[in-house]
Amino acid sequence: MGIMLLGFMAIGVAVVYRLMRDAPPPTIAASVSVPQGSEVLSSLTVDGTIQVTYRAGGAVMLAVFDSKTGELRQSTEIAAR
Repeated sequence: MGIMLLGFMAIGVAVVYRLMRDAPPPTIAASVSVPQGSEVLSSLTVDGTIQVTYRAGGAVMLAVFDSKTGELRQSTEIAAR
């Protein structure tokens, strides 16, 4: 009985593994927009967002975009003290 239970558990683990392995990758926006003439300093994807740090004029800005739609969620100026 114990061996049969282990066999069913192994089959269950294999099925879940295959389903998770074959899942399509998450969609990511093809592009995001920063103001024209800006210099992009860095960009990265974190927790469903695309975070872009750029220099516009004399200010350094952080823009947070939705990774699926590319829509701007938040923009913050970064200031040195």
